Amino acid sequence: MFYFKAVTVKLLPFDNKSEVQVVVDMPEGTSLEVTERTLDAVAAVVRKLPEAVSMEAYAGTSAPFNFNGLVRHYFLRNRPEMGDVMVTLLPKDERDRASHNIALDLREQLKALELPEGASIKVVETPPGPPVMATLLAEIYGPNEKTRRATADEVAKVFRSIPYIVDVDVSSGQTRPRLRLVPDRARLDYYNLSERELHDSIGALLGNRTIGYAPRGDSRTPLPITIALPQSARSWSSTLASTPVAVTRDGGSPQLVELGTLVEARHEAGSHSLFRRDGRAADMVTAELAGEYEAPVYGVLAVNRAIDQVDWAAKGLTKPVIRFAGQPDDESVTSLLWDGEWEITWVTFRDMGAAFMVALLGIYVLVVAQFRSFKLPLVILTPVPLTLVGIVIGHMLFSAPFTATSMIGFIALSGIIVRNSILLVDFIRHTAAPGKPLRDTLVEAGRIRFKPIVLTAAAAMIGAAVILTDPIFQGLAISLLFGLASSTLLTVLVIPAIYVVLRDDGKAATR
Repeated sequence: MFYFKAVTVKLLPFDNKSEVQVVVDMPEGTSLEVTERTLDAVAAVVRKLPEAVSMEAYAGTSAPFNFNGLVRHYFLRNRPEMGDVMVTLLPKDERDRASHNIALDLREQLKALELPEGASIKVVETPPGPPVMATLLAEIYGPNEKTRRATADEVAKVFRSIPYIVDVDVSSGQTRPRLRLVPDRARLDYYNLSERELHDSIGALLGNRTIGYAPRGDSRTPLPITIALPQSARSWSSTLASTPVAVTRDGGSPQLVELGTLVEARHEAGSHSLFRRDGRAADMVTAELAGEYEAPVYGVLAVNRAIDQVDWAAKGLTKPVIRFAGQPDDESVTSLLWDGEWEITWVTFRDMGAAFMVALLGIYVLVVAQFRSFKLPLVILTPVPLTLVGIVIGHMLFSAPFTATSMIGFIALSGIIVRNSILLVDFIRHTAAPGKPLRDTLVEAGRIRFKPIVLTAAAAMIGAAVILTDPIFQGLAISLLFGLASSTLLTVLVIPAIYVVLRDDGKAATR
């Protein structure tokens, strides 16, 4: 069922929160006014949601960030092309849709907005567990910046080709437009003007200066009085070029010279953003998952298959080496390291799998010490894998993913179910008598022990049923409920048969 994706695997299911965030990244160099207009368009879409109570828009700065924003580095969002819209939803008991379904609907509606090339809108949900930079994160390592950036762009195209991978973005972004004012040294010498005086004039013109504070009383923080040009006038134009600069020639009276005659304005492209992780240069391709599959493992497998089909040689690149853990030792070879929620998923299930093996070993040792046999513990541990039958069926019936809480329930069942096996096997050993057929002993044990086994299992199932509707712990409840049901039924049927096969040449039944 896992192989055919009848039951999907995910770290944690989506929680039902009362907030959702829309992160807007316009192309580098976009003015604050354009970003504000885009946020207004986003807010107009959000108003159509019946569950939306209120919203706050932040242009050129970050919204108040939580733990999720801290991990995603939202505190670094202080550029004019960056914006956030914080949306507050109705309390979960006052709406029919979960916050995840609302986010999916909002993402579809935002696709209708017309955005310039290089812009991206991300619908960010508060994660139910440990936050990550992005659900799907591919780190590109390579010998030089050009190769890394070209490979990252191709990987981003692969991301966009998969229907359930959304909100794709590349860390390098676009080049930021740059205005360079180059002083004309001949004219500076002619007017006896130093470069420092020219720089001070430009700084006073394009910067801002606080000249005082206005008290507000009531022990409130005073308001700063700042002199500055409006944002719309801070771009190079004929008006700005005609700004007078005071100069003095040969000790004479001051003269006013236009700024445009002292400098040469050059518009040029800036450099791409550079990122490092643990001292190694890397470009990052980020994305979220929504739709058919919403777990990173399926996105990772789909991207890996698509990467194999790309003709990298035709693009002048080499196919990146896929890595699932650990940075590459050789950066001369282009490589792709999967990170984000995939790493947490891999580490979580790996560690819990190791803990499960330790638990089984401990149970085996205890049972060996009790029954003084190396074969009987195998009989007693037989129902443990049988619980997985019911667990998988339960997740299929509820259309729920197998999560970390489901794995916790699977591990907890190993101790609960072994108890039933011990009750049955111990009764078989104590009721066996010389000359009594083993079949009669097994039937008698099953008949007498069936009621207490079923009652104890039913009590545990009733206790687990109360958390069946919880979005986070539903997997735990399904594992306990359906795992107990299947293993209890199979215990009374399978244990006697396995006991016959693995019994100690008949002597254990007569001791």
